Amino acid sequence: MQPVFKYHSVHQQELFPLNLNDLISENHSARLIDCVVERLEIPDIISQYKGGGTSSYHPKMLFKILFYGYLNNTYSYRK
Repeated sequence: MQPVFKYHSVHQQELFPLNLNDLISENHSARLIDCVVERLEIPDIISQYKGGGTSSYHPKMLFKILFYGYLNNTYSYRK
């Protein structure tokens, strides 16, 4: 099976600063969520991912988004 990579071009303009952490204050709740989720051991979840197809987002990144949304009372984008 052929590997699938996300599109990348060195000539593309940057939409964001090179380091997004510079824009987040030291006491922001996103930093706490990042620390907690990075310490999770989730080999059972990762083992459920199959190879092939398009590339996937890492489950820890998806957990961070989910936890941040719940922390800010955002359960759906349809509010």
